[in-house]
Amino acid sequence: MMDNGLSRRTILTMAGGAILATLGARAAFADAVSEALGLKLTEDQIAAGTQLLLKHPSVDIHCHPGRFFVRNYAEPTPLMKALGAPTDDEVIKRLPIGHLSGALFCGVADSALLAASPQGGLFSNREWTTGEAWREYERQVNVLKGLSRRHTLYRGRNTRDVLRAQKLGRTANIFAVEGGDFFEDRLDRVHTAYRDGVRAVTIVHYHVNMLGDIQTAAAVHGGLTQTGKAVVKEMNKAGIIVDVAHATYDTTRGVIDASTRPVMLSHSNLLTPGLSNPRLISLEHASMVTKAGGIIGSVPWGIGQANVSDWVDSILRLIDAVGVDHVAIGTDMDANFRPVFTDYRQWPLIPAALLARGLHEPEVAAIIGGNFMRVFRANGG
Repeated sequence: MMDNGLSRRTILTMAGGAILATLGARAAFADAVSEALGLKLTEDQIAAGTQLLLKHPSVDIHCHPGRFFVRNYAEPTPLMKALGAPTDDEVIKRLPIGHLSGALFCGVADSALLAASPQGGLFSNREWTTGEAWREYERQVNVLKGLSRRHTLYRGRNTRDVLRAQKLGRTANIFAVEGGDFFEDRLDRVHTAYRDGVRAVTIVHYHVNMLGDIQTAAAVHGGLTQTGKAVVKEMNKAGIIVDVAHATYDTTRGVIDASTRPVMLSHSNLLTPGLSNPRLISLEHASMVTKAGGIIGSVPWGIGQANVSDWVDSILRLIDAVGVDHVAIGTDMDANFRPVFTDYRQWPLIPAALLARGLHEPEVAAIIGGNFMRVFRANGG
């Protein structure tokens, strides 16, 4: 038995999944982890990662577990069909196994408009019909509410809920939406969303909406629009975190100027020499967010990363650039581009790897959840 009362088999199940749990020898397990994920961790190091999660809250600040956002969609688009049927019921069961205290379950506001490009990215291939954006928001929020009723997810309206979920061994489901299209020009919808439980909104996604420009399409607005500015201010009043992932540098600058509360950039990584992608951000872009008190979630995607070890390199690079107090984890599970991290049962490997790379427990605790909790609290949560 481990000193926290968990058996070796339980630790292995949490950290490596059911297949790795059948491995009894310490060396065999370490080799399996190294081969599968590019990490070289001992069983004791993995146990240390689990112990850290038992002591400190951890939050995935951007995710779509099991692609819940396509559930109950009347006429699935070709992209939705290509993604496959939602597996949310299966994936959500893994959250408490991995000891996540909270997760921002993100609906995808513009999912009905999206198609895959030949280059592998996403783009909007049509515009909204009258009233469609709001109906789509209502559908996805109802799906989110259904998930909370159907599972042992804990309601995540504030930091107290996250801490309570941790003590109970459950996961707080924090509602979020990727894309502010549903706001349109109705500021009252910001407060409706808050009453629905929404606590973060990524204001732009792959459809160029009325709020600002996106990273993956030519600029239309020249940054944050006047409507966008009004929405940011209303989100500040309501207590909804403004997420600037997918926003251009100019749009992000407009948000920072307009916001009275710290924002987050939930899922991206830094540009590096020889690696270019519109979804990566420059050091200047990152610093703009963090100097205003915000956080950046490092994402485990296939852009410049081949395995989890490469992702840990990305996290450390971000720490070196903006400081440990401004880095978080946003997996984009299960709508990520060629993800290198795909199973919440392996969540303990993240703190384990960071500890093994030389970070101290308080630093890892900040990255894994503490930094988000600070921003959540500063936004009224």
